Amino acid sequence: MKIRIESKYLQNAYKRLSFWVVLIPTIGALIGLRLFFQSGISAWEIGLLVGMYTLTALGLEVGFHRYFSHHAFQTTTAIRIMLAILGSMAVGGGVIYWVAHHRRHHQYTDRFGDLHSPHLQGDGIGGRLRGLWHAHVGWILQGEITNSMLFAKDLLRDPIIARINQLQPIWVVLGLVIPAVLGGVMTETSIGVFRGFLWGGLVRIFLVHQFIWSTNSICHVYGSRPFNTGDRSTNNIWLAIPTFGQSWHNNHHAFPNSAIVGLEWWQIDPSAWVIRALEAVGLAWNVKVPKVATIESKKIKQ
Repeated sequence: MKIRIESKYLQNAYKRLSFWVVLIPTIGALIGLRLFFQSGISAWEIGLLVGMYTLTALGLEVGFHRYFSHHAFQTTTAIRIMLAILGSMAVGGGVIYWVAHHRRHHQYTDRFGDLHSPHLQGDGIGGRLRGLWHAHVGWILQGEITNSMLFAKDLLRDPIIARINQLQPIWVVLGLVIPAVLGGVMTETSIGVFRGFLWGGLVRIFLVHQFIWSTNSICHVYGSRPFNTGDRSTNNIWLAIPTFGQSWHNNHHAFPNSAIVGLEWWQIDPSAWVIRALEAVGLAWNVKVPKVATIESKKIKQ
């Protein structure tokens, strides 16, 4: 079975869709930047931006990544649905599309078959720059579709998740409508609707995209490599907070099924805090964490 779907029609359709998915939030971010320098940003706009960013980024990292891709813990049906919808609002593709790509990345990390490795675009400075661009956003614009029957069959067979995946456009629209409505309610003005849509919607999507995509690019080039993983994944402390712990990427590749990615006490991992909080109130269980001896055995000896 092939690792990708080779339909020219579907690939061209995804290319066009991906172009607009990248372009529209970018335009929104530029408009937001201009408004910021012209009139500043209010506390409620910051609140919508941070709130919507937090919810949707956690939907990706706790939901799409640690739960759906790696089964790092178990949870209730209600939490599964919530995580799938919040992750879908991040506009990174439906849950099945996202999981298939990510599992493929792990199977072929930094080798032929890895659709967003920064190390397969040639040598020298030119190759490094092309690789960073490809890993960050270029692979998305190519419109390649990973074979979900090969990499995400479990989710295709899950009727609830399959239905949420089919309704992906609704979740995208909902993620834009919610901050717009809240902006209108808080200001009782039409400009409040627009600014809520802008900051909690388009600018938020742009920032989520850039920080999550940086895991593919920056966290496979720059940073530390405490573990022998057989690939080029790295840990990057500067991205730990905006990626909610995803930037401890070498840790993750060493222990992909671990619900806790910040393995040292000083490694900030907000997603792990969320999972531990769910566990504390009985909404998560079978939380997978490698034993100390296992962690030590995989470290690169200095």
